[in-house]
Amino acid sequence: MPWFDGTLHAEKTLPFDVTDRGLLLGDGAFDTALVLRGTIVWRGAHLTRLAAACRTLGFPLDAAAVDRAIAAVVTDNIDGSLRITVTHGPGPRGLAPPPAPQPKILVSFAPLRAKPFFAPLSLHVSGIRRNETSPTSRLKSLNYLDAVLASREAVRHGFADALFLNTREHVACATVGNIVVLHEGRLITPPLADGVVAGTARAALLRLAEVVGLEPAERSVTLDDLAQADAVFVGNSLKLLAPVTRIGAVEKPVPTDLRCAALIAALCTAIKEDCGTDPRRL
Repeated sequence: MPWFDGTLHAEKTLPFDVTDRGLLLGDGAFDTALVLRGTIVWRGAHLTRLAAACRTLGFPLDAAAVDRAIAAVVTDNIDGSLRITVTHGPGPRGLAPPPAPQPKILVSFAPLRAKPFFAPLSLHVSGIRRNETSPTSRLKSLNYLDAVLASREAVRHGFADALFLNTREHVACATVGNIVVLHEGRLITPPLADGVVAGTARAALLRLAEVVGLEPAERSVTLDDLAQADAVFVGNSLKLLAPVTRIGAVEKPVPTDLRCAALIAALCTAIKEDCGTDPRRL
């Protein structure tokens, strides 16, 4: 059951203000988190990132209301996906925001029908470019149409997901995840300045790299770098660390490197320390 604007609703049809800027202008942000056995993985990191996104968009996040919503929708001992959506709230016609914002919060929880962790995927190089000059390229904003269109294009070409380059032809991200590269003892991921969201899984992997003997690095990456890499992954809160088996016409064998296995093991251990559950044991 979704929680909206202070109330838990039994139906998916909710009352909604038709002047809401999230509906009319995409003026809002969201966050998606993994829930294992009723506990949110990296809860603090998710809520901190969402609050920062709201500040960037010019309105506050009511942390207490979010806590109440989470308590209302998350079911004990259930694995699932939690989505928190926050809009700027109602406003006058035009682009100018209201002088006194009244943000609206929508929180929903969906049980996992299948475990999405570590599943291999293929990437279609999208013709749509990620605009690294836009602040929204580093936010999970409600304007997600580039990702929707790129994903549809990728599926039409027989791929699982799309890979975005930015306007400088550097690798940015997948539609719903960060790119992580293993090459010659280094764990490399594109910097935020290349139009990248600060993913929670991305942050965890950078922290854990040295634990498994890898040198963490945030630097620009090209398609040639991906072709030459020992392994390429997509990391996000639900997939965790998905090996990429094809990028356009370039085949990438499923990595068997011991460092890859060690990185996955370290990630799962960190998740267990955070929420009490190892995703490999589900």
